[in-house]
Amino acid sequence: MRPKYKRIILKLSGEALAGEKGFGIDQTTIELIAKQIKEITELGVQVAVVVGGGNFWRGRSSKGMDRTTADYMGMLATVINSLALQDALENINVLTRVQTAIEMRQIAEPYIRRKAIRHLEKGRVVIFAAGTGNPYFSTDTTASLRAAEIEAEVILLAKKVDGVYDSDPMENPNAKKFEKLTYIEVLNRGLKVMDSTATSLCMDNKIPIIVFSLREPENIKKVILGENIGTYVKEDRLCD
Repeated sequence: MRPKYKRIILKLSGEALAGEKGFGIDQTTIELIAKQIKEITELGVQVAVVVGGGNFWRGRSSKGMDRTTADYMGMLATVINSLALQDALENINVLTRVQTAIEMRQIAEPYIRRKAIRHLEKGRVVIFAAGTGNPYFSTDTTASLRAAEIEAEVILLAKKVDGVYDSDPMENPNAKKFEKLTYIEVLNRGLKVMDSTATSLCMDNKIPIIVFSLREPENIKKVILGENIGTYVKEDRLCD
């Protein structure tokens, strides 16, 4: 089957890498993610990845901690996750490059847009680490920004839940799942797809977002092949 997309951003939460442990990196989980990424690269899809850091660090540990310091600590957590994912990918012979928004040449390349695109064109997976390099911006915003910069066709938002709901499905068994949403609906309803900055950036650049569960095996491949899973966020509900 032919893939629906040629170039994508895959956004992984840090918690997704922790598996059922909830903290740190679960090796089995990260190996399964790497295997799915390999499968879609073999279909000819150019894959860039943005990884969160919530499995190690989730903001200030106390009210007295400086917000900027806490955000930089979170950026470093994303680098740990990016290196772990790179290692898992290279162990199954997938050429991978990590690019960081904060320069740390001993372990990764600095982020350079043209270089990232060239890596993708050569079939390498590119992992964007350290967020945007600026405090007060989330990794969701990083995914939106990098998607616009490298002209990705879609952002695949891999989460623990299987789509976007009107309330927390973990707390409300009657929560309603949305199949399709517009950016404006996400913003007006305050739905927790991405933060408002990230959603607005996608809206301005007409980058669709697909929210789906990472718990089901082969889901990344299913989305790439155009299967109707998760929640599709775009400009107009009626367009494909």
